[in-house]
Amino acid sequence: MRISRILVAMTVLTVVTSGMSSLAAAEDLAATKSLSDVVPVPASVVPDARQAFQLSWRTVIFTQAGSAEAARVGRQLADVLRPSTGFPLPVVPSVSAHSGIALLLGHADPRVGQEGYQLTVNRSGVVIRANAPAGLFAGIQTLRQLLPAKVENKHRQSGPWTVPGGRIVDFPRFAVRGAMLDVARHFFSVAEVKRYIDQLAQYKINQLHLHLADDQGWRIEIPGWPRLTSYGGSTEVDGTPGGFYTARDYSELVAYARSKYITVVPEIDMPGHTNAALASYAELNCNGVAPPLYTGTDVGFSSFCVDKEITYKFVDDVIRELARLTPGEYLHIGGDEAHSTPPADYVRFMDRVLPIVAKYGKKATGWHEITKANPSTTTVPQYWGVGAEDAGMAAAAAKGHQILLSPADRSYLDMKYTPDTPLGQDWASLIEVDRAYGWDPGKFLANVPESAIRGVEGPLWTETITDSADIEFMAFPRLPALAELGWSPAATHSWPSFRSRLAHQGARWTVQGVNFYRSPQIPW
Repeated sequence: MRISRILVAMTVLTVVTSGMSSLAAAEDLAATKSLSDVVPVPASVVPDARQAFQLSWRTVIFTQAGSAEAARVGRQLADVLRPSTGFPLPVVPSVSAHSGIALLLGHADPRVGQEGYQLTVNRSGVVIRANAPAGLFAGIQTLRQLLPAKVENKHRQSGPWTVPGGRIVDFPRFAVRGAMLDVARHFFSVAEVKRYIDQLAQYKINQLHLHLADDQGWRIEIPGWPRLTSYGGSTEVDGTPGGFYTARDYSELVAYARSKYITVVPEIDMPGHTNAALASYAELNCNGVAPPLYTGTDVGFSSFCVDKEITYKFVDDVIRELARLTPGEYLHIGGDEAHSTPPADYVRFMDRVLPIVAKYGKKATGWHEITKANPSTTTVPQYWGVGAEDAGMAAAAAKGHQILLSPADRSYLDMKYTPDTPLGQDWASLIEVDRAYGWDPGKFLANVPESAIRGVEGPLWTETITDSADIEFMAFPRLPALAELGWSPAATHSWPSFRSRLAHQGARWTVQGVNFYRSPQIPW
């Protein structure tokens, strides 16, 4: 029996045996008392207890007239609210606010930018204004959290459905609030990735980094190289059957993420972490001999052959296809742990590959070792080191690079919470919720100013992760902690406040069926 199923069973047993009094207490805890009882915490909140709004059978969702995207956001909100409330909640175009819920574009506070919003609640309704549809989408995620947790239920529940009164003005601190899912060590289906996307979107995550290839498996089909998936994608860690995404599957994931205002960044790690490709095609090896498929977890032993032109033909074909399928501006080319590639060869390889990315109209991002080559300042290095001192990142920032922060001892979601955590690893650190939350991305790296930080990302490597329940156990509640660090102003960061607000999320996750870790640090 998988560990994740045991954890789910334990969670269900706890809920069932807790009795009606505990359930009532959980519902009371989940009842939002203030506009600030949300994660990530908004930039500015002015509560007004006299102006609470209550949804009813007559409530209408009005969306900006002439905007198909605003209408789509309105329908997504209705899809959440209708099953639990039982209200019809028609979605109707409008040019102005009416009694009900209004999602309008324009005339928002100028601070909100393209992803922020302002939300006003009074007795006659809720008005969310934004400059762009992404801001409206962020606003409805906040509105969801302002309603009782049982609003997430798929079956009709009793009300009342009350939204606290007042005004929020909210916008992100950093451009990128990301999550990475490693689908190479263990493969995850389209449905499983979509489930994760839904969960990410609730916390204003706007980037999903998919680690599509590694030593253990190749997960995306490439025209002209069919053995990458038929053979290289056939297995995974521990030798269980693998899998891969067709171009149609991948495009479906990209479109689904885009509907939640999340940009997909695909990664093909190179020149190391390449055994699945090398096993699939002998000609990619310097000796012309294909190694066997690999199902272990060691790193650093594989490398593309830097001296062969077929290597660059292969890389060109891969990047061209990913660029064709990916509307986002970045492609991730890995670059980490290339221990079997001599340093001079690593530079030669990257000097050939980086222009290929640019040739197909994309910008490159890679793990922080990529700065050892000669990348242009449009290249984004992703810092995954342990600790806050890195001379290479300080030098990159001085040159003008924007840096994405994923410090392994703070943001790696595959690290164990405690020594007894049944999943994950501990080579970087044990990461309980207070450690995941207790750092400031703008001041973290020595000699790197906040202006050089593009954002934060929580990677989830999957050596020990096999299904959605495992993903959820490792990501929640730490991913919301990272989301708040990336979204909310530094001045709002407060561990006592966060742990209290996070406690409200537990009842919501229980209703949603999320297999979260019940950290003893949080008063669930």
